[in-house]
Amino acid sequence: MSRGTLYTVSAPSGAGKTSLVSALADRCDQVLVSVSHTTRAMRPGEVDGVNYHFVDEAQFASMMERGDFLEHARVFGNFYGTSQVWVQQQLDQGRDVILEIDWQGAQQVKRLIPDTIGIFIAPPSRATLEQRLTGRGQDDAATIANRMSQAIEEISHYIENDFLVVNDVFDQALDELHAIVSAQRLRMARQQQVHESLLGELLASS
Repeated sequence: MSRGTLYTVSAPSGAGKTSLVSALADRCDQVLVSVSHTTRAMRPGEVDGVNYHFVDEAQFASMMERGDFLEHARVFGNFYGTSQVWVQQQLDQGRDVILEIDWQGAQQVKRLIPDTIGIFIAPPSRATLEQRLTGRGQDDAATIANRMSQAIEEISHYIENDFLVVNDVFDQALDELHAIVSAQRLRMARQQQVHESLLGELLASS
């Protein structure tokens, strides 16, 4: 069985990362999206264990001390972390795993698992990004301004990734993400493992 590929997908808030990743997982077989642990309060419509594993700060701190996280970061005053054991189990079983994390988390993952593929999702313009953040209707002006500032910081780290996808037309961006996953699955090292028997047969002496 060939080992799966680990992807980090980073983007500024409002770039449409979550919707794209969800659609990609629905389209591609053997692609799973990691469910992070967070101390953030649950929002309306969210489900524990589906959107996030919601924990309090004491539980999160305990998990950090045990070394449970592949990566963790503090974002907008809340902690987020990815289960290291779960990710490794999925990769070992040949499944591709996507981590939706910020640039700090992506750096941590890349250091621990150097063959991780980094993808950055960018908005088509600054005006569009601000409009998307304002259109959510969940945050006040001060919060939106803070998120815009953080978004620019996130965008400044785009160059640290392997791929850049601009989310202007959703279906086109989704096709581009799908193409990245398909191309990685066709790389020589993975194809050698998948088609080991076939290659042996083709090269066998007559």
